[in-house]
Amino acid sequence: MPDVSGYKYLIKLKFNVEGIVEKPDVIGAIFGQTEGLFGPELDLNELQKNWRIGRIELSLKHANSKTAGRIFIPSNTDIAAATLIAAAIESIDKVGPYTARFKLDGIEDVRATRRKQIVERAKEILREWSTRTVSEGEDALKELYEALKPSKIISYGPENLPAGPGIYSSDTIILVEGRADVLNMLRAGYEDVIAIGGARVPESVVQLVKNKRKIAAFLDGDRGGELILKELQNKIKLTHVFRAPHGKEVEELTPEDIQKILEGLEKPREELPVEVAGRMRELVSELDGTLEVALLDSSLNVVTRLPVSKLYQAILESNDIRAIVYDGIITQRIVDAARSKGIGVIVGIRHANDVKVPEGIKTFTFDEIRGMTVGQTLSKTENQ
Repeated sequence: MPDVSGYKYLIKLKFNVEGIVEKPDVIGAIFGQTEGLFGPELDLNELQKNWRIGRIELSLKHANSKTAGRIFIPSNTDIAAATLIAAAIESIDKVGPYTARFKLDGIEDVRATRRKQIVERAKEILREWSTRTVSEGEDALKELYEALKPSKIISYGPENLPAGPGIYSSDTIILVEGRADVLNMLRAGYEDVIAIGGARVPESVVQLVKNKRKIAAFLDGDRGGELILKELQNKIKLTHVFRAPHGKEVEELTPEDIQKILEGLEKPREELPVEVAGRMRELVSELDGTLEVALLDSSLNVVTRLPVSKLYQAILESNDIRAIVYDGIITQRIVDAARSKGIGVIVGIRHANDVKVPEGIKTFTFDEIRGMTVGQTLSKTENQ
């Protein structure tokens, strides 16, 4: 068995070959016959280089001029990618000149195994304590078991809206579109969530959020999500707006995806003054869909408008620009160029992956700008 510490899953397969082969033959067949099936993002060589899968281990034995064995592949991908890897290996039909058959033996959730070990150790600790204080040990064990139970979905208001049990006690409310979104959020550990159930915002939701400190919308990355966001903004003062990646729905996201997107609910927040927030909303409305850039001076006047393709060069040649609003993606290249020229505010459609925003620069997405009511101070999280 390979060392699986630090990995999420362990893919286990069995194989039979109609001839005598050795480990290098099997490994060569695995890499050779799966190469190029699903593009570079699922290429085994690339996945190993990026530490998404670990060292492939296998055992084999020979009998009656045949070879049989087992394969173990530690994986740090999501479960969908792990199943694709398993299915790709199952498609291998030859090892060297011999006919072969590969069959999935199971995909083990390494984290579940570790959780089980932790719970078993917790039981031991509680038993040790119970020798001295039996009642305290029993109460602690009961609390431990209760904590391990998954949260159950509840119904809220006269509309019987699907929600998490944390909506009553939390000072944060996360508004999603439907029941499947609520279930996925509960799986990811978020209990302060409620579905609005359509484009119209129920009055019970409006009342629920009145005394909450943080009110976040977390919507699908499609046209429907945009329409629902507009309706929410007419009824509720949102403090945060989050969207699933373009073309995806909240119910489709992994817990890791959700946690990464919602990091902003907990991080320290950046702010813009009221007048700046209002001006940015105007420009977002003007520029959305134009593929253009507006460069602003310290008085928030538009110095020039130009195509997004010319933005980088325009930043390098600028001298008195203080803010950028553009119908494009905020990339590391643009952020670094803006920093070199003392530009303090960047507003774009969304952030590219892994953008590091240095101190002295505030970045906002179009949705974050739209998510604030004029007259409020615009706020968002750092490096979201």
